[in-house]
Amino acid sequence: MQEVMSENALRDLNTIPGSEKKNESSSKGSFTKPYIGAATENLEEFQKKNSVSLVSPPMNGNETANTVLETGIPEVEYIESENLNDLEDVDTSLKTLLAGLESKDWVLVCEALNNVRRISIFHKDAMLDILGDVILLVVKSLKNPRSAVCKTAIMTSADIFNAYNDHIIDSLDPMLLQLLLKSSQDKRFVCEAAERALVAMTKWVSPVLLLPKLQPYLKHKNPRIRAKTSTCFCRSVPRLGVDGIKAYGIDKLIQIAASQLSDQLPESREAARILLLELQTVYEKFHDLTPTVSEHPDMGSWEHFCQSKLSPLSAQAVLRVTNIAREGLVLGS
Repeated sequence: MQEVMSENALRDLNTIPGSEKKNESSSKGSFTKPYIGAATENLEEFQKKNSVSLVSPPMNGNETANTVLETGIPEVEYIESENLNDLEDVDTSLKTLLAGLESKDWVLVCEALNNVRRISIFHKDAMLDILGDVILLVVKSLKNPRSAVCKTAIMTSADIFNAYNDHIIDSLDPMLLQLLLKSSQDKRFVCEAAERALVAMTKWVSPVLLLPKLQPYLKHKNPRIRAKTSTCFCRSVPRLGVDGIKAYGIDKLIQIAASQLSDQLPESREAARILLLELQTVYEKFHDLTPTVSEHPDMGSWEHFCQSKLSPLSAQAVLRVTNIAREGLVLGS
């Protein structure tokens, strides 16, 4: 009886059309088509059924987010700005841009983010009218728990800073907060990308506009965010120039730097130290300290200035930092 059943089963199997066999086999296979900025497959339903997640890239400098092949999720390539190609149809891309950024399909979101980057690089004027809406959706992607979307959004932020400079200032606050958060997390490849975006921000956004945006985060409850903000603040101040620092208020800047000098993390304290040395140099440039015959020759000194603007303890800490640096320069010469 068993032999008859086996023969019947074998005969039934042999009569299955080839196309059905192929379909059965392919259903157990994987979709490994790489994503390089142009997605044509909608994987939303597949993702819902399989509950898959992207695997973080290895920590060996490889800039591709590799995926588990069994899941059939496409690979994501992080394309550096200089390697991005221009769009073939700018008008069509602009019309579908916001919808792409709002898509529930993360692959399509990554494609839209890379299109934002392309437009920023090659056709920045074309996106000015919708720039505010675009930035809000980029911020949404910065919050995305999927690393591929988040990192692509970070790279998009850097290209936006580079292209639009001060045009983004009214939309900067939510983007700034997310970049500070991402630069403060433990996932290294996301953290490093966020730090590069913050460097682009301090390079391309005018310091007179950026410094007031940064200042509230110097008092953030998270010490890592305070540290990243201190570093940004330290990079931005010298871009004001001597006259700009004087106009902004060197007394206000020295008070900010002094408060960071006693902060929890070494990164904050080092940024404060560098900023104080910059402020000392600037102060001495626009206060000619050449000895003159005067009843009070020390009234214009750096020491007197610090003591007049800071509490005794803060002034002592600031002078200790700047005097040690000065003594080091003297010994070095």
